[in-house]
Amino acid sequence: MQKSIIFKNANISFSDIGKGTAVVLIHGFLENSTMWKNIAPELSKRNRIITVDLLGHGKTDCLGYVHSMELFAEAIEAVLKHLKIRKFILVGHSLGGYISLALAKNNPNKIKGLCLLNSTSNEDSEERKNLRLRANKMVQNNFDNIVKISVSNLFHQENLSKFKEEIEAIKKEALQTPIQGYIAANEGMRIRSNTNHILSKNNFKKLIIIGEKDPVLDYESSLEEAKRTNTEIVVFNGGHMSYVENRDDLISVLKEFIKGC
Repeated sequence: MQKSIIFKNANISFSDIGKGTAVVLIHGFLENSTMWKNIAPELSKRNRIITVDLLGHGKTDCLGYVHSMELFAEAIEAVLKHLKIRKFILVGHSLGGYISLALAKNNPNKIKGLCLLNSTSNEDSEERKNLRLRANKMVQNNFDNIVKISVSNLFHQENLSKFKEEIEAIKKEALQTPIQGYIAANEGMRIRSNTNHILSKNNFKKLIIIGEKDPVLDYESSLEEAKRTNTEIVVFNGGHMSYVENRDDLISVLKEFIKGC
């Protein structure tokens, strides 16, 4: 059941299920809390699972024309404060990982563990920054097609037919995102800085989960990042959408990670 709070005059939607160690699941770009529908129930058997619809996504309002990683993080902090949660584990998918790092920067002593799921602490390359700028212009006239293509491009090509039904459901959810939410989040990702130091300098448990065939994140760069920041890494055989492409394995890995925090 979704609940809500008001943060800076914006409605923030969230869910809170289970008991035990608090685990905050943070969805990615063009996703919402429903992405965790097959993950949260499993994890909630032994933990307290909080999911939050990010600014401009799901049932949460937009808050301006740029949603920086820090602003996203502030909204989640407001939910955690409302729930009186002092210590927690973070699991962030893609954009959610960038936000997890912003949360950890402001609250290092509250973090028990941080998992970057198909995500990175590296900043965007110049090429990717330019792609985001172009996408923000194009969606103003061709939103539906760009969103549909973007979602398909996140999967390993061999999985497109295997997960056809799931991909269509993800596209349907993504198309509910307002254009302002798309642009504000994309711009926030474009301007975010490198946060390798958040991983390397903190003592909380850290994990990077990647897909070997991820079309968004370079496999070798992810391996180098894990080594450079002294972070454990798990490699799946899929693309950028491990919660679909490698669901059962992901649930097992997350259970072990949470247990070890």
